[in-house]
Amino acid sequence: MAQNPGTPDAGDARRRTHRDARRPADRDRGPRRRPSGGGRPFRDGRDDLRADCSSCFGLCCVALPFSRSADFAVDKDAGTPCANLQADFRCGIHAGLREKGFPGCTVFDCFGAGQKVSQVTFGGTDWRRSPADAGPMFAVFPVMRQLHEILWYLAEALALPAARPVHRDLRRALGRVEALTEGSAESLRELDMAALRGDVNELLLRVSELVRAQVQGRTRNHRGADLAGARLAGANLRGACLRGALLVAADLKKADLRLADLIGADLRNADLRGADLTGAVFLTQAQVNAARGDATTRLPDALSRPAHW
Repeated sequence: MAQNPGTPDAGDARRRTHRDARRPADRDRGPRRRPSGGGRPFRDGRDDLRADCSSCFGLCCVALPFSRSADFAVDKDAGTPCANLQADFRCGIHAGLREKGFPGCTVFDCFGAGQKVSQVTFGGTDWRRSPADAGPMFAVFPVMRQLHEILWYLAEALALPAARPVHRDLRRALGRVEALTEGSAESLRELDMAALRGDVNELLLRVSELVRAQVQGRTRNHRGADLAGARLAGANLRGACLRGALLVAADLKKADLRLADLIGADLRNADLRGADLTGAVFLTQAQVNAARGDATTRLPDALSRPAHW
């Protein structure tokens, strides 16, 4: 499978893209909250960057490819609808995805890109009613997902008091990326995402440094490290840099990951039972979904405990 292209630190990341389980919306998302000016406190707008599958045309189930593996029971080409996609754009086996061999579908998160492409970029016209829009819609979806993931990181950074010295630059970057998401399908497809990620990553690195500087003493630097299967149970990783680290199947039971930078870290099957990720920065729901945890795992407030833990 292709790597996830949305992480600003994509040069370090080595995690695979997963598709989303089609989940019905549980509430009205409401309008997106934009950054406030004049130095006023920024309201964390990440709730508006969560998937609302009831407003999407099943784009994750069509646009993205997947290969038969431990994550998916069959092969599927990009642009081909999943056999489990129903006429109403919902998943026919949603309640039993893991049992039927599709755990990858319960991991992927589009950061709200699906409903943005469906309802804004293409004005609510779905690809079944307008076949001519199918190809462009499927091509734009991965680009929008990258933009929305970047928005997630920027919104998180603006909600961090420690990042106040760079809040102005973060607001400017967030406004720029939001404006890009409002562009036409053609303009979205022509974006230089590598350059954009590079620009944003410089800011996020500064945010990481400011947050992790709150931890006294030396902190560990495992940026891009191969820690697959590493025995790190009970490890003191508070304030550590784990950007892009390969932590597949790592034993992190009861590890202290408070204030650690986890952007792009591959946490597939990592054991987070009893681990403390309070205040961890740039951790996403997809990363949490891919790991193993339990009721004693402590997560950042913006993230939810997966139902399969």
